[in-house]
Amino acid sequence: MAKNNSHPRRQGREAVLQALYAYEIAEEDRNKVLQDALGRKSFDENMRNFITNLFDVTIDNKEWCEEQIKSRLNNWEFDRVALLDRLLLCVAISEICFVDDVPPKVSISEAIEIAKQYSTEESSSFVNGVLDNVYKTIAKETEKKSS
Repeated sequence: MAKNNSHPRRQGREAVLQALYAYEIAEEDRNKVLQDALGRKSFDENMRNFITNLFDVTIDNKEWCEEQIKSRLNNWEFDRVALLDRLLLCVAISEICFVDDVPPKVSISEAIEIAKQYSTEESSSFVNGVLDNVYKTIAKETEKKSS
């Protein structure tokens, strides 16, 4: 898929993923990592806000997101899931659950496309399976609350 045809926020999601990866690997201050990611490209104010919000919400809810992933791994150890895939799943789950202006199906399809670009051949279907399950569970919980 050509860059200019991608969803306009894909570069923002990629920047968040890069920042989270650096945060995990380098164990640097979260604000420094975020500023480094924001400085790599020239983002407009809306995109800078989107990136900052998604980065913060992902880090603030990381343990909860990881529990969502762990509960959906059938016969698989969480530690065996590639770091990039874990971080990508956390970003997408955070976006689905805590970012109101993005439809969940967009978050899921974006995560699948990013997995295809940055991770292994199997990653996109793995990411799809976990996120689809998360989305269905959350949709059921939302239905129960509203009825």
